Amino acid sequence: MKLVVGLGNPGEDYARTRHNVGFLVADGLARACGAVFSTRKFGAEIAEASVGRERVWIVKPQTYMNHSGEAVGSALRFWKLGLGDLVVVHDDLELDPFRVQVKVGGGHGGHNGLKSLNAHVGGADYVRVRVGVGRPPARMDSADYVLGRFARSEEKPVEECVGWAVEAARMVVELGAVKAMNQFNRRSAPS
Repeated sequence: MKLVVGLGNPGEDYARTRHNVGFLVADGLARACGAVFSTRKFGAEIAEASVGRERVWIVKPQTYMNHSGEAVGSALRFWKLGLGDLVVVHDDLELDPFRVQVKVGGGHGGHNGLKSLNAHVGGADYVRVRVGVGRPPARMDSADYVLGRFARSEEKPVEECVGWAVEAARMVVELGAVKAMNQFNRRSAPS
């Protein structure tokens, strides 16, 4: 059993923002698996799915980004899962826009959602599907940038990138992080 978590903020004010690409990927994964977010538990929306032979809980914490770890930690403990069973999808300022990479462990890089997760799940050694949003323009605050919506001209690249990240998460669950890294980290854009 695996827990696939998309990080984001609840509510219409945050929908389609850079910081919510984790939610977009979680929604895409649920659609691809024919699952629906029908359960509310641990301060999260949850969909039960199957990816290959693996049972998967797709989770969208509703605790706001800075407190995501509270929901995820509770879910891990309830299902008696370890860090090796956790896959987290999140926005990443350090990656070029619309680039997807898979990583295991590492620091939080100033990402408050990851900071909260690390504090509540007992470490950082979980798989991450990083979705690049790029750096903010000069003199723009990083928080304002990630909470900003994608431009209309970016809609197609956003959809392609989300699809690519859904496939990365599926591959992590089915074949493991190493195979997913080999497949996704060497490419700069969806193909």
